[in-house]
Amino acid sequence: MSLDFLIISLIVVASPGTGVIYTLAAGLAHGSRASVLAAFACTLGIVPHLAAAMLGLTALLHTSAVAYNLVKYAGVAYLLWMAWQSLREHGVLRIEKQPAARTPLRVVVDGILINILNPKLSIFFVAFLPQFIAAGEPSPLLRMLELSSVFMLMTFVVFAIYGLFAAAMRDHVISRPRVMAWMRRAFAAAFVALGARLAFSER
Repeated sequence: MSLDFLIISLIVVASPGTGVIYTLAAGLAHGSRASVLAAFACTLGIVPHLAAAMLGLTALLHTSAVAYNLVKYAGVAYLLWMAWQSLREHGVLRIEKQPAARTPLRVVVDGILINILNPKLSIFFVAFLPQFIAAGEPSPLLRMLELSSVFMLMTFVVFAIYGLFAAAMRDHVISRPRVMAWMRRAFAAAFVALGARLAFSER
């Protein structure tokens, strides 16, 4: 396994993005169990991108402006919806005193959708991973699966650490209504900013 691949993957995974923001929100709002579920869901959201890359569908997304923009703007719309839900006092990211207030299924579904609707992940599997597969590799698909598995494991571990840290801060947040209100605004602003960045991004 290339050290360059591990370092670059860690930078990509650890950089603040939709998955990180969502996992932090889940940890603060619903506790440690929800944060781990959110990390797992965001990791599962990578699987469709990997499958699309292996089937050649990502190449279409990479070359077709229409296909890319359809996925991109669906992702933007979903991020804006998440921002609206974050702002609402009783929205899906509300911070409750009872960590189990939100169903595990809802946490997982939102986490998967956030990553599925991120076209940058598909481009990642087309433009980044192939650089670490030798031209004479006898089993390029198996090599791609190996690299992708490492990337997904890294995603889960890093996101879970983020989420568990946020969950550990819950007690300091739920007892302060003004802090809770500002946290909702901060998460809403983060989702809007990520949506704007995605909307103006190029392939």
